[in-house]
Amino acid sequence: MSYRLVRAFARLLLHVFYRRVDVAGIERVPLSGPLVLASNHHEALVDPMLILTAVPRRLRPIAKAPLFRHPVIAPFLRMAGAIPVHRRQDAGSDPAKNEAMFSAAIATLGLKGAILIFPEGVSHSEPTLMPLRTGAARMLLGAEALAGGRLGVTLLPVGLIFHEPGSFRTGWALVLVGDPVPTGDCVALYGTDPETAVRRLTDRLTEALRKLIVEADDRETLHLFEIAEAIWREESLDAAHDVAARAAWIQRATRAHRYLKAREPARISGLVRRVERYAKELERTGLRGRELAQRYSARVIASYSLREGFSLLLGLPLALWGITNHLIPYQLTALAIRLIRPASNAEATYKLGAAIVLFPLCWAGEGWTAWQLGGGGLLALFLAFLIPTGFFALTWRERLRRFAHEARSFLQFLMDRDLRHHLRARRRALMDELTELANRVPESTLAGQREERP
Repeated sequence: MSYRLVRAFARLLLHVFYRRVDVAGIERVPLSGPLVLASNHHEALVDPMLILTAVPRRLRPIAKAPLFRHPVIAPFLRMAGAIPVHRRQDAGSDPAKNEAMFSAAIATLGLKGAILIFPEGVSHSEPTLMPLRTGAARMLLGAEALAGGRLGVTLLPVGLIFHEPGSFRTGWALVLVGDPVPTGDCVALYGTDPETAVRRLTDRLTEALRKLIVEADDRETLHLFEIAEAIWREESLDAAHDVAARAAWIQRATRAHRYLKAREPARISGLVRRVERYAKELERTGLRGRELAQRYSARVIASYSLREGFSLLLGLPLALWGITNHLIPYQLTALAIRLIRPASNAEATYKLGAAIVLFPLCWAGEGWTAWQLGGGGLLALFLAFLIPTGFFALTWRERLRRFAHEARSFLQFLMDRDLRHHLRARRRALMDELTELANRVPESTLAGQREERP
């Protein structure tokens, strides 16, 4: 029961914070039997929340020991059955105590349970995979050794891909479950050469995770890949629009970039500059790429503006009610984040953590005020509409932002009729160059196999 409550609460938080969360490959997760899920680690506590809510079976996360002393986080970790790991870099932690961690994990696997581990050992914001530690391999091989190699533990890699992970209602996340990592030869080797078996399985897991995530030189380069993907998608009439397909395209693009950068650095640098200029022009005009192919008349623009404007006006009273109920805790959460100034890889975690504390406190204060002003009737009304008006306000605010953007775009079209054709021509030229360059890269490289060296 407690685990289901943690999952439900995490799902609610993620639904409110992120614009969307997509899951691909979930059918690869076995519904029974011993399992080790190993994932890359970008967003502190958000990462385990994403996987716990996506995977349809109970998982025991491995979490750093200091979190078990945190007054807000510790209760949720215990309800989820998390196992503490003692890292050398954590103050007050004793790595010698990790024997208990391994024993608990191995015992869980022996009972056909499932472990969730982040083998990088630390969360980070850069779009790359840090060197993996050997914990996942040692847990799996240790459990198999106790069972005489007959336990049949499944090792599944999970890739987490984010877009603006720390941004409220603009970011999205993708949970991508890969194929099981082969373990049979490592299990057989563990009895005679355990260190070689551990290193071999860890290297194999590293390669499996690399095929699932998006790796780039830095966050700015990753942003350019996202722009290039948008160009490709908008110019390809048959291109898929789902998040998984978009992530797969960016994965292939990063591999092509590494391959071509070593062979044609001048041309790649020129292409990067042209993509940057195109993106800045779009941003300056307030247009989106998908709008370049659309045609608008003054009549269509007026009809849309009247319809959307009237709809927003009708919803204004209820939206204001929701905004009023949630404005104080929202602003206090924003203030807390500005004062704390967390690292980029923990920004979403801190925002969610602050909200868990500040929103209920403010709601309690507002409820007390309602009781004082209008007694039980006003308090009941406040409580009944607290959550529904909050979600309505979120939806209304997003519609208002979209309406403001569309109005700006329409104005640009009316003021400069040639702007759309100019930007469309530049996008088509970029698309042609991307296509020509992609054809120079071997399919094996694009698929993530060992890349050729010049």
